Amino acid sequence: MTAEMKVGPTGSFFVDVDGRVVIEKRMLGFPDEDEIVAAVGKALRAR
Repeated sequence: MTAEMKVGPTGSFFVDVDGRVVIEKRMLGFPDEDEIVAAVGKALRAR
């Protein structure tokens, strides 16, 4: 597995696994590290 940072539209933040967004910026702010790790882990287990 590899990670890659890509420039997106201004103010956007999202993490995708295999082309599917698994977590993104919310109205009230960015997800924390634990939420990101959990979302990626869940996506990888669902493969």
